[in-house]
Amino acid sequence: MAIIRHALIALFLGLVSTNAVSAQAWADKMFKDGLVHDFGVVPKGAQLFHRFTITNIYAVKMEIVNIRSGCGCTSASSSVKVLEPRESATIDVTMDARRFSGSKTVIVYVTVGPEYVSTAEIRVTGNSRSDVVFNPGQVAFGVVSQGQKAEQTIEVEYAGTQNWQITEVISKDTPLEATFKESYRKPGQIGYLVNVTLKPDAPSGNLKEFIYLKTNDTGTPLLSVLVEATVQSSISVSPALLSLGTIKPDESLTRRVVVRASKPFKVLGVDGLGEGIELGTQPASEPSMVQTVTFKCAIKQEGQFKKQLKIKTDLQEAPVLVTIEGTTAP
Repeated sequence: MAIIRHALIALFLGLVSTNAVSAQAWADKMFKDGLVHDFGVVPKGAQLFHRFTITNIYAVKMEIVNIRSGCGCTSASSSVKVLEPRESATIDVTMDARRFSGSKTVIVYVTVGPEYVSTAEIRVTGNSRSDVVFNPGQVAFGVVSQGQKAEQTIEVEYAGTQNWQITEVISKDTPLEATFKESYRKPGQIGYLVNVTLKPDAPSGNLKEFIYLKTNDTGTPLLSVLVEATVQSSISVSPALLSLGTIKPDESLTRRVVVRASKPFKVLGVDGLGEGIELGTQPASEPSMVQTVTFKCAIKQEGQFKKQLKIKTDLQEAPVLVTIEGTTAP
């Protein structure tokens, strides 16, 4: 395998190093949707966010070895560190409009490697207008238990000579509700309060959404407001990953997971069974805050395997996910 791997790397280098320019630029090709994003004209204080997609288009595994921003007003992170061939990930870029005025362009350097290194340059631009201010610059709910409602209000202030107005707040296709009201209006100063509510049926996980403020300003008719939350499910499973290691074909193994919740529940069933993975015992019939689910594993097909199972409960939440993986070899 090592010989094949080095041969692939040699072929890869031969394709990308025909001259010095192409050798430096091959990481750019991993961003098929482009490396540039313009946030446009934004309020002072707004938190700006854009997600770039990076795809390993090469035949060898790639590692994101470094991400560096050219300005303290901009930060970036990757969703994964290692990309298998044809695997995609995201580079999340956040720009803080409190920390600059007027037009600002920042380069974020994404370096991949590690044996053969190339750096792609992401370019983000924003124009922070001083006459409109968000306070705070985004809606940050923090950690919220799934099923609970959360609310937060931000202030939007305008200073200038226009008869400036917010006419509508748009939050469709999101687990959010938003309203607005004018809080004051006096010569040269106008204020609004925008209230944002996270709906109880918001799915668990990390949430990053935008709501949009529609205004009568023809130059900037829409203002985006970033909303972030971590929605924590009231039900959990441990372990969520069952690694069987290397096993023989038809070798029978039994593994258990423990499902916990904040109130008594019943396990209704498991989706995704089959191909050598079955329930070892039937789920308990009586409600409990802790339930044990047993799986019997006997994989016939040789090679690597990975199976995702969904444990359904009567709590009316999304199914609990369990992954079983390993390698079958004689």
